[in-house]
Amino acid sequence: MDLPSDNRLAAAVVAHRGRVLLVRRSETERFLPRVWGVPCGKLDPDESPRGGVLRELKEETGLLGEVLRKVGESSFVSRYRGHEVKNWQDNFLVRPLTFDVSLPLPDQEYRWLAPADIGTVEIDDYNRDIVEQAFSATAFSSWR
Repeated sequence: MDLPSDNRLAAAVVAHRGRVLLVRRSETERFLPRVWGVPCGKLDPDESPRGGVLRELKEETGLLGEVLRKVGESSFVSRYRGHEVKNWQDNFLVRPLTFDVSLPLPDQEYRWLAPADIGTVEIDDYNRDIVEQAFSATAFSSWR
């Protein structure tokens, strides 16, 4: 059995008019069920982070977007079938080109929230840090 030892991921902080798109994960997810966060997922082999983040955004929300800039990197350890997996993630600020959000599972939800309102949903510290990276003065104020 071939188990991953490292995963490459990309996250989309989708921002529009001073608000960020957060999505609640399905209760059927193995990793962080029902927790709110930014659209994110694993890169395909040989896929660029910029290409992968736009693919994941489309798969997870139905939205098309444009990468404005990379806003940071992060990493975390998860478990897969009893084995530790190191996850390396590139985080991008993304401008939506479409606005009709379509989530893949019926128990998911989405909200556009101002930075001050992010604490109104059950978001983990990791996703909160990613949003804060994007909403820093240098990354966010120059394009809104």
